[in-house]
Parts: sequence; C-alpha cells; structure tokens
Amino acid sequence: MSELPCPSYDMYHSQPSEYGTSESGSGTDSFHKFFEGWVVEQNQHLKELVASTTTELTDEKLQALIDGVVKHYEYYYEAKSKCAKHDVLAMLSPTWRSSLEDAFLWIGGWRPSMAFHLLYSKAGLQFEAKLDELLQGLRTSDLGDLSATQLAQIDEIQKRTIAEEREITDMMARHQETVADASMVELSHAVSEMLRANETDKGGKKEVEERVDSALMPKEEGLEEILQRADDLRLRTLQGIVNILRPKQCIHFLIAAAELHLRLHEWGKKRDTSRRLNEGTSSDKGTTPDLSTTSR
Repeated sequence: MSELPCPSYDMYHSQPSEYGTSESGSGTDSFHKFFEGWVVEQNQHLKELVASTTTELTDEKLQALIDGVVKHYEYYYEAKSKCAKHDVLAMLSPTWRSSLEDAFLWIGGWRPSMAFHLLYSKAGLQFEAKLDELLQGLRTSDLGDLSATQLAQIDEIQKRTIAEEREITDMMARHQETVADASMVELSHAVSEMLRANETDKGGKKEVEERVDSALMPKEEGLEEILQRADDLRLRTLQGIVNILRPKQCIHFLIAAAELHLRLHEWGKKRDTSRRLNEGTSSDKGTTPDLSTTSR
C-alpha cells in the first residue's frame, strides 16, 4: 500500500511500520503524494473486481477480495485522520482533487447518502438489463437481484445515515458562525487599529500573531472534530452497505463506486488542465507589442 503520510516526529525516529513512513515535507505535499498512490492502487483493485465477474470464484475468495478493497478505504481514512491533526484546513480544501470534485464535496469528502443513490442507480440499471431473466424466476446474483429483506435493511441504514449527515451538517453550520463571534470581531478590530497606528515593530507583530493563533486554534480543532465525524460516517456507510450485500452483489457495488470516483477524478483533472491552457492562450492573445520599439 501507499506509505502513510503526515507522520509525527516519533514516527520519523522509529522503525518503519508495515507500510513504511513517508518522506519529510509539508503535510499537504505528503498527503498529495499518498493520494496519488492510493488512486493507482484503487485502479488496480478495480481491475481485480472486474476480473472476478468473469471467473468462477468461491464466495470465500470473493469475500477475501472484498475485504481487501474495504481495508484499502479504511487505510485512506486512517491516513486522512493523521494528516488532519497536522493541517485540517488542507484536508477540507484538498489541492489533490479537481475543481469538478471540489464542487461536489461535503465536509472534505463524498456525501454519505450518495452511496445509496449509487447503489440504487446501479441496481436499477442491472435490473433493466436482466429483466427477462428475473421475470423467469432466475437469479442474477447482481444488484438487480436485491431481496426484500436486503431492501428493508438498506432503507433502515439509509435513514440513519441521512439523520446523522444532517446532524453533522448543522454542527458545521454552527461552527462556521463562530468566525463572527464577539471574540473574533474584537480581535479583528484590535489588529486593524494596530495596523492603522503603524504598530508594526517586532514586539507588536509577535503579540498579534500570538493573539491570532490563540483565537484560531479552537476553530481548527472544531473543524478537525467535524471532519473526523464526517469521515467516520462515510466509512461506516460503506461498511454497512457491504455487510448487507451478498459477495457477488458487493463486487458490483464496489466496481460502481470505484468507477465513479476514478472517472470523476480523471474528467475533473482534464477539465482543469484544459482551462489552464485556454487561460494561457487568452493571456498570450491579449498581449500587444510595444509600438514604441517597432522599427519604422
């Protein structure tokens, strides 16, 4: 697996773990490198999942493959949690994701309830594709063949997930409002007064930095707690759905999840690159020659 990013001081000076330690550098750069490696591994897992649909594997072997994929997701959130302790703002505004992905983020990641939309979308597509077989009473063993019991279990976990998702959303809204609380307004005014009075000597700057750090620290700690709750819900939602599905159904769900993530990431990066190139071209076209230096 990719090396764990954002190691602490103790990790740098201890024996390498099962997955090793990452190189020194900023936490953001470290996680960026980790994420790129994680995506490569996810793509490899996708190939293995797809291959399993065309070969006769026992449920035990399918379950081993499923467990490996789920462990890969768990590993991602373990790494993200470690990095959030060093720089939670980077985890909430990830530079390793594209603008397209950013537009659909919920508290630094995918919205948990989206997993159910993904499941039902794939189930509907597979149901329509094999409708004739299902009408004949044949089992397809894919997501189009969900039982009444499974549907009831999925509905129950979906309700709990949506309720907790809303609770975390409200928690984030309340925390965001603290940016304009009395202490922050007082501090911003005091610092502005110092700047207007040109109190920019070394001692004054240090005092300002200390007051700002003291004010922002609880804000970042609150964000870290909210992000941890959001990531925990994301992982529990994935695990909950996987536990309800039969092995072959689970394979199809994990394929759909990986395909959606990888393709959105790919499409977004291409769009960002194309936009940067277009902006560069427009800038070049907007440059006019200096006529004063032109030969006459």
